[in-house]
Amino acid sequence: MSRPQLIPGPDHPITVEPASVRVVVRAGEHVVADTTDALALQESTYPVVYYVPPADVDQSLLRRTEHGTYCPYKGDASYYSVVTPDATIENAVWSYEEPYPAVAPIEKRVAFYTDRLEVTVVSAS
Repeated sequence: MSRPQLIPGPDHPITVEPASVRVVVRAGEHVVADTTDALALQESTYPVVYYVPPADVDQSLLRRTEHGTYCPYKGDASYYSVVTPDATIENAVWSYEEPYPAVAPIEKRVAFYTDRLEVTVVSAS
């Protein structure tokens, strides 16, 4: 069964731009990510999502899970749990490893659920 692939447009716009901010992600006292190289993805009326390059993520805290989702605008998402000595936060991180062309810049970057992890965004200056 094929899944629909939709193209962003006036009814459902998506933009991906460099974010001129510093994004710090924490799980309790543990820094999961810290970057000034995030991309800001704005999809329709949803809140901005920051996609962080893997080099700016503490990979030792991530464990890939079997969970996955599909977005007709972005493609298949893979998920990771954040594992610290204090807790495991299930499926708190996602990535589009082969996103659709309209959002190609987010390829292999990771994003974070703000209701599961502390995501702080501050001016990069």
